Order: sequence, then C-alpha cells, then structure tokens
Amino acid sequence: MKRLPLISMIIVTFALCLSPLTAGAVARNDGNPDGGALNYGEYGRPVTLDPITSNDMISMRISEVIFNGLVTIDEKQQVVPDLAERAEVSENGRVYTFYLRRDVTWHPKEGEEPKPFTADDVIFTYNIMMHPKTITALKVRYEFIDQATRVDDYTVQFTLKRPILNALAKFSFKIIPQHGPANPEFLTREDPFVQQPIGTGPYILRNITADREVILVANENYYKGRPHIDKLVARPFADQNIMGQALLFNAIDMIVLVNHRDIPQIQGDKRFNLQPYNALSYSFFGFNTRNPLLTDKRVRQAFTFAVNRQEMLDSFFQGQGTIISGPFAPGSWAYNLDVQPLSYDPDKAVQLLQAAGFERGADGIMARNGAKLTLTLKVPIAKESEAVKRVVLAFKNYLGKIGVQIEGVFLEWMAWKEDIFLKHDFDIMFASWVFDDSADISSLFHSAEIGAWKNNFGAYSNPKVDSLIVESKLTLDHEKRRTINRKLHALVADESPYVFLWTLTNYAAYNKKVRRVAIHPYKFFSFSDQWYIPKSEQR
Repeated sequence: MKRLPLISMIIVTFALCLSPLTAGAVARNDGNPDGGALNYGEYGRPVTLDPITSNDMISMRISEVIFNGLVTIDEKQQVVPDLAERAEVSENGRVYTFYLRRDVTWHPKEGEEPKPFTADDVIFTYNIMMHPKTITALKVRYEFIDQATRVDDYTVQFTLKRPILNALAKFSFKIIPQHGPANPEFLTREDPFVQQPIGTGPYILRNITADREVILVANENYYKGRPHIDKLVARPFADQNIMGQALLFNAIDMIVLVNHRDIPQIQGDKRFNLQPYNALSYSFFGFNTRNPLLTDKRVRQAFTFAVNRQEMLDSFFQGQGTIISGPFAPGSWAYNLDVQPLSYDPDKAVQLLQAAGFERGADGIMARNGAKLTLTLKVPIAKESEAVKRVVLAFKNYLGKIGVQIEGVFLEWMAWKEDIFLKHDFDIMFASWVFDDSADISSLFHSAEIGAWKNNFGAYSNPKVDSLIVESKLTLDHEKRRTINRKLHALVADESPYVFLWTLTNYAAYNKKVRRVAIHPYKFFSFSDQWYIPKSEQR
C-alpha cells in the first residue's frame, strides 16, 4: 500500500490528539476568546438541512458546520484529514483504506449521551446516499465506487470500479449517523432527519424558529476544539434591500452574499469589512426542452443572441462580473476560454427563429403551425431583489423585440423548487449554480440525471454530451481530461440548454467585531470554528 499526500498533515493532527481530553469542553488553546453570537443574513431560507438531499447553497452552508467528511479542504485548498486520521491507497489505485479518529462523537439527542462515531456510520452514509430511492445530486458523483466495506470499528475500505483523478478529495462527502434518519434504507425530504439533523461538526442545531431562523450552538465536544463563537443564527430575508438595511442598523452581523447595489454604502462604513471571494458560479436562464417549442437548438440560440448580457451586467451589477459562454464555472481549469460568448445580435436571433419555422403573426408574436412563442419564466422568491427584477424585466423586453412573449412569474422559494425540480412545470427558469473544483457537470447535463428532484430539470439530452461526460470521468490523464472538457464546453455552448449569463464577483460583509474571518470560496463557513469575537464586543 502507498500512502497519500495528506499523510504529512496527519502527523501533526495525531500528535495534537495525544494530549489528554477532559470529559467536558475541549479548549482550542489558541489565545482567542470564546463567547458571543453571530447573526447572519441569507437571501431565502433553507429547504432541507442534511447534506444528502440538500441542493441549494443556503442549506449546504448550514450543513457545512453541522457535519464532517472523511477528509476536508484547508485554507490553502489542500486535502487534509477530517474524520479519518490517515488513509492508504493500493498500488493499483483502486482500494482506499481510511483509519478513523476514535475521539469523535455525534451531537447528542435531547436527554441522551453522545454516541461515538464509527465505521458503521460511514458505511451507512454511503449506502443510503447511493440507494435508488434516495434523490440526491451526489449519487452521480460517486458512481466510481464499487463497494464500501467495514474492516473494523474504526477502519473502512472503498474499492473503486476504476482508478480516477483526485479521488481522495471526493471523500469529503459528509457523514451522517446511522441512528439519525427514521428510515434506515433511503432518505427522503419527508424524513424528520432532514429538518433535525445530527452531525459531528462544530455546531449543533438547536432549533428552527417560527420565522424560519436557524439557530446553531457551539459543540462543546468538537474534536478540533470548541468553536469560539457560542451561537450562529441564520436569518432568512426575502428582500435583499431589507437585508442590507438590517446590516447597517446592526440587526445582523454578516451578509453571506451582498447585493451589488449595497456595496458602495457598506464599503464607506468603517464598521464593516467587505470581503470579495471567488466562488465558482454562474447565473443562467434554463430551458425546459420538454416543450416542443424549445427542442430546436436554433430557438435556444436565438434567445442568447437576443439578450444584451453586457448591458445588463453593467446596468444592474455595476459591471462586477464576466459574461460566460458555456457550462463550466469561469475560473475552473475546465472552462474553455477559446469559446467566445455569443454576441448581442437581435437580427441573427430573428433569422434563427425563421430558420426554425417561426414567423411573426399580426400581433407581432412569433408562431409556428399556430403555436405561439409565448413562454412562462419562473423566478424564485416573491419579493425579489431589485437587480434580479431588472434582469427579468430586461430579458422579457429583449425577447419581446424579436417576437417572443415572456410571462414572468415570481414564486416563494419552495414553491419555485417544486415547480422546477419536481413538477417540471415551467418553460424557462432563472437561477445560479455554485460549483466545487471537480469540474463535474454530469448532474446538470447527462441524460441519466433527468427526473424528479434531479439537476437536469430541463430534460436536456444529447448522446454526444453523455459520451464526453463519461469519457472525462474515465480518464486518468489530467491534460486529456482538460481536452475532453474543452470539447464538452464547446458542444454544450452550441447546444444552448441555457442562456449562459455571467459570473459575478461575490462579496461578504461583516461587522469588524468578528475576527479571523477566512471564507471558503463555495462552502463559506468551513473555517468558522476559528472565527472569534473579542470579549469587549460580545453581546
């Protein structure tokens, strides 16, 4: 067996664990004080709080502080130990053996003693995650695993179907307890566990208020040491303008994602830090290709030619972003810079619609065989941010100029998710994706990912795209994989299952009383157990 690169970090971690631990709180001994509360604002509210069924960033940010994986990513973006203190890989690259920590316990249920974390929980998590009846976007990411085996109470072994690139980092998936879900076989959104999760992480879910505030308290027995801040409170806002005002009037201490219109005011206020972070993300309008009017790629391309994306970016987001051309996150190694975004060309848009058999009727609306291009656009949150309202209105106006009638429908977050991901009751939708660094777009565009609560909500299907996605996963040569993904980028860009819009520069804002703030680019709270508030500023 050969050892993995993270072993150099393991020696330090193991040495720290040799010091005697008390039965009570585990202190960090880094010289920073414990205490205080951090109230932060989110635009919207979480749907589920477990790491398996969640597929929105609000939920995933919360699950980040409740749960741990076998490994994690540090501030230098290196793979380091977490629930596994060390790992070994076989010479053929197909067998990964993880040796688990023995000092980790699960968050206790009311009136119960904490239960120990063991290999049984790891095997349980893998099995429930991969069960056919568990609806999760994670399943496609772990199809490369052939089997998971319990060696003993603190050793697990994963046998891969084939060696893959960067396999170790993929074992950062969060582990859930076998005594958590009511159903021991598969996990649904109706299981009480998804709203009352139990993890091993630095914070414990205390309760969810009637106003849907999520209250988390410090885990006194966290194996890395008790987090410094006593309490994290996630406050949901349906209006970004109100959230910005809440920060300025000290009703909250932090905003995860600042409305771009609020940046100048916050930047000019000495009470706050404004911190940029480069999430791998982009915004888009997605098509439902179940609608016969949208099956022809020329129609979808016409929508992109019709929209002046740069004008919208400049007008509504102060130009703080970049127009994109395709399915990979800008900044990712997989993004193909040679594929240029389609230009603003409404005449070209009209030509494409005509080539697809559409002609303007007497009312000015394009129609084919009596079917008008009148489409419903569904957008989350009834009280939308002004910027998104303007994007939607501009989109509607641009399309109106080429004879496409768009009806914008704003929905409360959960109602929107059900219409898009469950019922597939939409023609066009507006959203953003946030990615990790794996450059895996299979859950978005592979035909096997069409179905209820899956990410290929628009039922996009192309055998060539499926083939390239599979080929990319199978290769062990990073440069070959880059070449495959460049082809994939070009093909999906041409197919236009989305109107690819832009990636924005993200900003977090927080009161300067919160110290040592390091932000994970896409999980945000990964390092929050090290944040602290000076005693003099705690309340």
